[in-house]
Amino acid sequence: MKADVYDHFERRCPRLGHRVGFEYCRTCGPEGAVCPKTADCWWEYFDIVAWLRVHLTEAAFQKLAAARPQPKVLSLVELIAQAKARNSKQ
Repeated sequence: MKADVYDHFERRCPRLGHRVGFEYCRTCGPEGAVCPKTADCWWEYFDIVAWLRVHLTEAAFQKLAAARPQPKVLSLVELIAQAKARNSKQ
């Protein structure tokens, strides 16, 4: 299964409040990793657990499964910092 096979799927992101593609979710986490909420968001669209097991190491999968959501404010601050960093590169 290719990593980008579901990239054309879109849904509303609960963190951002607008539509995003799966490509964003599989790369927007810390250091380009999968978003910690990916399994919560995509389980209705396809077998996200199977996709994660194929594309993550066992350690990364376990870390993602054990992750607890950050407080909303901290999440927003991190997203703003990431956006600023992206804009400064352009």
